[in-house]
Amino acid sequence: MTLDYKELGFKAGLEIHQQLDTHKLFCDCPSVLRTDEPLSVVKRKIHVVAGESGEVDTAAKFQHGLGKEYHYETYDTTCLVEIDEEPPHKINSEALKIAVEISVLFNCKIFPISQVMRKTIINGSNTSGFQRTVLIAHDGFIETSFGKVGIDSIYLEEDSARPVRESEKNIVYRLDRLGIPLVEISTKPDLKSPEQVKEAALKIGEVLRSTKVRRGIGTIRQDLNISIKGGNRVEVKGFQDPKIMEKCVTTEIERQKSFLDKGKANPSEVRNCLPDGTTKFLRPIPGAARMYPETDLPLLRISRVFINEIKKNLPKLKGEIEAELKKQGLSEEIIKSILKNQKLEGYKELYNISGNSKLISKLLVTFPKEFAKKERKSIDEIGKVLSRDVMIFVLESVYKEKIQEKDVKHVLEKIISGVPVKEAIKLNKKDFADVEEKIMKIVKDKPGLSPNAYMGLVMKEFKGQIGGEEAMKIILKFIK
Repeated sequence: MTLDYKELGFKAGLEIHQQLDTHKLFCDCPSVLRTDEPLSVVKRKIHVVAGESGEVDTAAKFQHGLGKEYHYETYDTTCLVEIDEEPPHKINSEALKIAVEISVLFNCKIFPISQVMRKTIINGSNTSGFQRTVLIAHDGFIETSFGKVGIDSIYLEEDSARPVRESEKNIVYRLDRLGIPLVEISTKPDLKSPEQVKEAALKIGEVLRSTKVRRGIGTIRQDLNISIKGGNRVEVKGFQDPKIMEKCVTTEIERQKSFLDKGKANPSEVRNCLPDGTTKFLRPIPGAARMYPETDLPLLRISRVFINEIKKNLPKLKGEIEAELKKQGLSEEIIKSILKNQKLEGYKELYNISGNSKLISKLLVTFPKEFAKKERKSIDEIGKVLSRDVMIFVLESVYKEKIQEKDVKHVLEKIISGVPVKEAIKLNKKDFADVEEKIMKIVKDKPGLSPNAYMGLVMKEFKGQIGGEEAMKIILKFIK
């Protein structure tokens, strides 16, 4: 079925939740996810109550009706704040800085004074029954090829506890994730097609990755509010991969349209995106009745001086970084690998030592791949041996002419084999004398062969421990 999104009156807005790479928002506990046995388990039941307006939130009432008991696993990396037995501490200043930085990058207006709020969450994922959230900025925008998309709001808030398992009577949560700072970025309903939805999500993700955010599965969650003319808004959750967005939007609009074709509107609800691109019902859509001021924390004040200081040190976006690396002589493939594998900071540090971009890219990308394949190990295992300090030491040795650039690979191979770093760089004259002696013997034992034939024998003998260019120079020296 071909859909005319303009005729249907399609509109959508994104909600993106991104964890920040710092300690928890309202205590000093580290943002570390645990897989070992918990220290203790706290059991609770949560009851629904009216919000500030005197109304009971619809979604909260629904969840309360399920009658579940909630079990919370605690660790030595969690504290009394997470189990709601101690008031929240002062807001994490680093998290606030990152949130303001993100707000500036999205061209937002920042609130000088804001109130931390309690948002009713009664599915058990918050021990207190609410999530602490604070509005940082509003009225920003991003550019897409389909036109400008408004950023409605940016909140700084605490993440929920992590669900571990569920039975008919209870849900078990792990408190390691509860309180990890995250930003919630909500666009205006300016998205007019599935293609624009995907492009906007990728654009927002690109901006976020230029700041200090956490990476990996589960660190970013994308929700989508969708509606068509005559229908009701549906919130679709569970997008982990932007690739499925287009398909999910299309199938959801077809579902909503099927209601209109029968002369009625679809219900307003929260649905989950499934791997096949379809959606299923989760719960009624929450209302505005679930917000309440946080009485344990003072008003949050963000000064103009603080904002201006952040503006002076804004991170570069992906496009700017790629252009800069290209100017330094790196290929698109190497640039992509450096960015994808989060090697940019390491690259910058090494570049400040020598400025030899091609050698640095070999140190960070090319050589580790080759060594991993040869040693049948993972890149991470190789990376633990060829650590930051090792790379700096080897590069400084080249810069100080203790070793030649062409010998770097051989040095790294020695280090991987277990030779201490300082010993490995001692590629002295004896090493090369031994190499020359062995090549001379190969030529002498099999006279009359072509240079390429000798090269094959030499490579077989040294098993990659000598470069091809260096080997050919020595071969030619003995066959003339």
